[in-house]
Amino acid sequence: MGTMLAGKVAVITGAGRGIGQGVALLFAEEGAKVVVVDNGCDVDGRNTDAGPANDTVKQIIAKGGQAVAQTQGVETAAGGEAAIQKAIDTYGKLDILVAVHGILRDRMIFNMSEEEWDTVIKFHLKGVFNVLKPASVIMRQQRSGRIILFTSIAGLWGNSGQGNYGAAHAGKAGLMRVAARDLGRYGVTVNCIAPGRIMSEQIRRKYPEQFRAAESARDIPLGRYGEPEELACLAVFLASPLACYITGAVMPVDGGFRRYAF
Repeated sequence: MGTMLAGKVAVITGAGRGIGQGVALLFAEEGAKVVVVDNGCDVDGRNTDAGPANDTVKQIIAKGGQAVAQTQGVETAAGGEAAIQKAIDTYGKLDILVAVHGILRDRMIFNMSEEEWDTVIKFHLKGVFNVLKPASVIMRQQRSGRIILFTSIAGLWGNSGQGNYGAAHAGKAGLMRVAARDLGRYGVTVNCIAPGRIMSEQIRRKYPEQFRAAESARDIPLGRYGEPEELACLAVFLASPLACYITGAVMPVDGGFRRYAF
């Protein structure tokens, strides 16, 4: 077990699978007590399953860490508040918020339905606000805290067929910059991690043809798609005391694949 986050309490949304799970596992290994927030929905946001969140908790506990599951979705204000309250009720405080959750409903813009647009914006952008607001109230009062959001190249550069997803992620970057200004005077840092060409197994299973061919990674200097766990190290750093003077930043983790400006 490490000590970079020893004694800290972290709420991590989307921590049942993929990137969020990788972050939760490493946070726990570095000493954080983790609230694993995930309603276990499908990639498109349909259906729910408590299994993924509970599985992450079991993995953390099996390695000697501390964690608790929160399986209510954060796409509603009540769900976001419940996620933050879970940390207070279970561990008595909140030090870190990491928002990784999200869904996909890809469609070319000329075919996208209003429901597909609204649902992705609701899950991604509103979902971040739903946890960021109650977390910021607590962190402002205690005059300390770390908030880490996840954006995407779909919003920073653009990705065909992801108008809803891209708009939500561009919105997250904008929200981060404003929150960093609003909360900086209270000792709270707010930053974004920007994954690029990093896919969880859940996405690979849903879109197997997209990731089957070796040439799909030709435009990545490191020559391969990244793994969710490879983002977790940066998240740990941003949540640690070492990052005390970093706020309002968008940081890429993309194997060198950078075609967007910050």
